[in-house]
Amino acid sequence: MIGRRGPNGFLAGLLAGALVALAALGLVREWRGDDLEELSLTDQAREVIEANYFEDVEAEELERASVDGMVERLRREYRDRYSHYFDPEELERFQQATSGEFSGVGLTVTEVPRGLRVAGVFPDTPAERADLRPGDVIVAVDGESIAGTSSEVATARIKGPAGTKVTLRVLPHGDGKPRELTLERARVRIPAANGVMLRRGGTRLAYVVYSTFSRGSHGELREEIERLRRRGAEGLILDLRGNGGGLLNEAVLSASLFVKEGTIVITRSRSRGEQVYEAVGDALPQQPTVVLINRDTASSAEILASAMAEHDVAELVGTRTFGKFTFQEVIQLPAGGALDLTVGEYLTASGASLANKGVRPDVRVADNPRTRRDEALATAVRELRAALR
Repeated sequence: MIGRRGPNGFLAGLLAGALVALAALGLVREWRGDDLEELSLTDQAREVIEANYFEDVEAEELERASVDGMVERLRREYRDRYSHYFDPEELERFQQATSGEFSGVGLTVTEVPRGLRVAGVFPDTPAERADLRPGDVIVAVDGESIAGTSSEVATARIKGPAGTKVTLRVLPHGDGKPRELTLERARVRIPAANGVMLRRGGTRLAYVVYSTFSRGSHGELREEIERLRRRGAEGLILDLRGNGGGLLNEAVLSASLFVKEGTIVITRSRSRGEQVYEAVGDALPQQPTVVLINRDTASSAEILASAMAEHDVAELVGTRTFGKFTFQEVIQLPAGGALDLTVGEYLTASGASLANKGVRPDVRVADNPRTRRDEALATAVRELRAALR
């Protein structure tokens, strides 16, 4: 009878439990493959799985999972958001996207868990025509989720030959339903620096948007600042919002436009030791300067902002930056693919690590994307005019 537990019933249940336990124990055995003892733990496990798992599993799939597992452990253990493994196909996409042969849609982005957050949209580009806006999050490319995918691989999927199309699934900033956007890729020439003159109450202010730290970008920045100074600019607003960084050398050269002498940044690496990068000289004549930053200001842009603040040549206005104070190296593997591995960290001129902390502004103000007014820029103008009095 169900629910009764007499002595015999208890004994029967105990024997049944023992039989189950013995059956389980009977499955425990030592695998004796050829030369298995000479293999690493990972290779031993892979060989056992290949030979004994109840479903047929490809060796390549297990190898990828093993590498992914190692990298994921690093990411969790050291709060490293940037190390990734590129399989051979992803590596090829990445190399093509950075070779200059491919075109895009005119966006700057920041990697987030759900995909890519739009940091900036350049004028007269497919992205602007599709009404993409800062704060929107791209969660899929051509129907394939990019959650957890490295920004390098995800952006490589968005890029492609001019004239071809790409479909993006986008979560609008704030409230709103996801939408599917099909954009036609185009050749997009994005200037590293673009400046205009602002006139406020009889005061002329240079306003320069600095978008990227590509090769030669510091020269473009210098030209724009000097051009506006020749037109009578009394102060400078340098906008680094949405600037995701780029080349370290360009960050040092850009900071050297404002810092006459002293340390710009320090790199520290277990394999390469410590290296100090000093200002290279030939700085511009000093004038009151405000730097605009936000959560999408990252990497080289954070190096520039922190160096200018620590050398007291600029006031920072905006919100805390992204906090990417580590650097990576793409190391190709002989077996295929590559590790995009974090190999060191940046330290500010004073020796501080801001990894996962970011650079904090002197004056905190956030732009509201729902309004036509740029609240952060308005605050920067006010602070700069006050410094000129």
